[in-house]
Amino acid sequence: MNKKRAISIASSPVMANVTCDGLPIYIESVDENKATAKIHYLQQPEKRLEVPLSSLIEH
Repeated sequence: MNKKRAISIASSPVMANVTCDGLPIYIESVDENKATAKIHYLQQPEKRLEVPLSSLIEH
């Protein structure tokens, strides 16, 4: 996923259909300098990760 789209999704009040490793996620924030996103899995909100933007797929 490109940076601009990830930032747009993270700042939008509308939930987007995004996955990481095939699992639905929520993008909490985007670090533009590192090209990463802080996410959590929808089924495991307590499990927060920082992942490369390239691992995020919008459906």
